[in-house]
Amino acid sequence: MPIITLPDGSARTFEQPVTVAAVAASIGPGLAKAALAGKVNGKVVDLSHTIAEDSKVAIVTEKDPEGLDVIRHSTAHLLAYAVKDLYPDAQVTIGPVIENGFYYDFSYKRPFTPEDLAAIEAKMRELVRLDESVTREEWDRDQAVKFFESIGEKYKAEIISSIPEGESIGLYRKGRFIDLCRGPHVPSTGKLKVFKLMKLAGAYWRGDSNNEMLQRIYGTAWARKEDQDAYLHMLEEAEKRDHRKLAKDLDLFHTQEEAPGMVFWHPKGWTIWQQVEQYMRQVYVASGYQEVRCPQILDVTLWKRSGHWDNYKENMFFTSSEKRDYAVKPMNCPGHVQIFNSNLRSYRELPLRYGEFGGCHRNEPSGALHGIMRVRAFTQDDGHVFCSEDQVESEVTAFHRQAMAVYKDFGFDQVFLKIALRPEKRLGADETWDRAEEALRAALRTCGVPWQELPGEGAFYGPKIEYHLKDSIGRPWQLGTMQVDFMMPERLGAEYVAEDNSRKRPVMLHRAIVGSMERFIGILLENCAGALPTWLAPIQSVVLSITDHQADYAESIRQVLKKQGLRVDRDLRSDKIGYKIREHSLQKIPYLAVVGEKEKQAGQVAVRARGGKDLGVMTLEAFSERLHADLLSKGFTAGR
Repeated sequence: MPIITLPDGSARTFEQPVTVAAVAASIGPGLAKAALAGKVNGKVVDLSHTIAEDSKVAIVTEKDPEGLDVIRHSTAHLLAYAVKDLYPDAQVTIGPVIENGFYYDFSYKRPFTPEDLAAIEAKMRELVRLDESVTREEWDRDQAVKFFESIGEKYKAEIISSIPEGESIGLYRKGRFIDLCRGPHVPSTGKLKVFKLMKLAGAYWRGDSNNEMLQRIYGTAWARKEDQDAYLHMLEEAEKRDHRKLAKDLDLFHTQEEAPGMVFWHPKGWTIWQQVEQYMRQVYVASGYQEVRCPQILDVTLWKRSGHWDNYKENMFFTSSEKRDYAVKPMNCPGHVQIFNSNLRSYRELPLRYGEFGGCHRNEPSGALHGIMRVRAFTQDDGHVFCSEDQVESEVTAFHRQAMAVYKDFGFDQVFLKIALRPEKRLGADETWDRAEEALRAALRTCGVPWQELPGEGAFYGPKIEYHLKDSIGRPWQLGTMQVDFMMPERLGAEYVAEDNSRKRPVMLHRAIVGSMERFIGILLENCAGALPTWLAPIQSVVLSITDHQADYAESIRQVLKKQGLRVDRDLRSDKIGYKIREHSLQKIPYLAVVGEKEKQAGQVAVRARGGKDLGVMTLEAFSERLHADLLSKGFTAGR
C-alpha cells in the first residue's frame, strides 16, 4: 500500500503498486491528459513507471523545465524513427538534448541534403499524427547487443557492449522503431507537436577524429508554438547581428587561415579595443590594482609545479630552445605569483592586487573556433588578489560591486550569478574546498544577491563565481569570474610574514570582469547590432559637405572637434548629400554633421543622430556639448 505524497503536501494511499499515470489520473482528468512524465523522489521517470513504496511524486507537464527536456529528448528519437523509415540503410548513433533543442548523429552512405531534411521533418509530423504509443522495455545486455547487430546497427551494439555486464538495458519502442535510451519519454508520439529541423553538420563518432565522420541533424522542440516562434525570431536577429558580418561591413577586423583562431585588428576595430582597455585600466586604478606585465613563455617546470601540466596541458602550446622546453602561457596566474614571490611580503601589504591585460594562447580545436568569440590567442582583463583568508569575503564583495557597475556602463542590466563547485578532477582536500566554496557564498550573501550552484563545474584549483549576462535579444553570455584558490600559492611557494612573524600562505583570488577582450568586443557588437554607444564608437561623428564650397568649413569643424579629443572624420566628396548620408548611416556613425552654404555663413551645423533622427541646426558649440554629454552619460570624457 504505497503512500504517495504530492507537492502540495497532501497524501494518497493506493491498495497496490501504482503507475505515475494512475497517480495523475487520481488527481484529475485534466492533469492526466497534460502529463508527460513523473518525478519520483526527485528522479524524472516515465508515466508507466511503477511505484511500489512510499514516495514523493510530482506530475511533469509542459509547464515544467523537466517537461521541456522530455519533449526534446523524445523528439530526438522521433527524428531517428523518421530517418530509419525513410532511409532504412542509415545507422543511428546518439541523440542528446542540447540547449534549445536536440541533435541526432547518423551514419549513411551519402550526405543528407536540405531536401532530405524537409522530407524527414514531414515524416516526423506524419508519425505524430499516428499518435503511436511509446513503451519502455528492459533487456539483458548481451541480448540487446545481438539484436542490434542482427539489424545492422553496429554503433548501438558498440554502445551497449561498453555497458557493464549484468546491467539491464532500457529500450524504447515506437511503432516500427526501437532504440536504446535511458529515458524518460513522452507516452505517445502525439505529444510532440512543436519542432523544427534546423541544420546539418558533421561529427566524428565518439568525438574522435580518428573515427568515421557521421552526419548530425540539429533540431529544436518546444511545448508551445509561440515559444518556438520567439526562438526562431531570436535566431534571425542573431544572424543579422553576427559579429563576423558586422566586422566586414564596418571594417573592424578579420581572421584568416594562415593564423587560425587569431585576429587581425583593423584601425577602427583597434579603436574599439583601446576604448574598452582604457576603461578597464581606469577600473584597475580605482580599485587599487597595480598593473603588471609577465612573459609570454615560461619553462614547463613552472607549469608542472602550478598543476597546469597535469590538468591542462592538452590545451597548451609548447616550444623549445637550447634544450629547454617552454609553454606559451594559457593564463596569467603563475606569472603573477612570481611577482609576489620576488620580495618578502608582509601582512601589512595585503591585500595585494595585480592586474594585467595579459595575452594568452590556448590550443582550442579548430572546429570550435568562431570569429572572435572562440579564439586561440586572446587577451584578458586579468587580475589576482593576494590576501589573508579573513580578507576573502570583503575582496569578493568589492569585486562583485565593481563588476556590476562595469556591466551597467556597457549596457547590460540583466546579470545572473552562478557558483561553480568542485570538479571531479581537482587539486586539494575536501576541507579546503569547503572553505573556498563557503567564502564565495558568504560574499554573495553580504551583497544580498541570489545565485545558482553548478556542482562539478569549478576550475581544478578552486570554485568560482560566474557572471552570466543576457543581451538585447535574450541570449545568455558568461563573462566575469571570481575564483578562490588555496592551491596555487602553496604549490608555487607563495608566503608572507604574518603579524606574529610566522610564515603563512596567502589566498589567491583570480578575477576578470570582461574576460577575453576579443570575445567581449564580439558580444558588444552583437548586443547593439554594431551601433556602439558614442563613447565606444570608433568614429563618433562625420562632417559632410554639400558642395565643394564648404570643404574648408567642414575641415575646420573636424579640427576643432578633434582637438577636444573627439573621433571625427569628414566626407568632402562631390557625391550627392543624400548618398553620403545613407552611406555613413550604414556605417552606424552616432552623429552626422551636414554643412551647406547656409550653415557655413551662420557658423552652424545641421545634425542627424543615428537612426535618421533630425536634430536640426545648431552651433558648433552646441553640437560639441551634445557629443560630450553622450560621453559623460557613461562616466567618461573624450580622449580617455
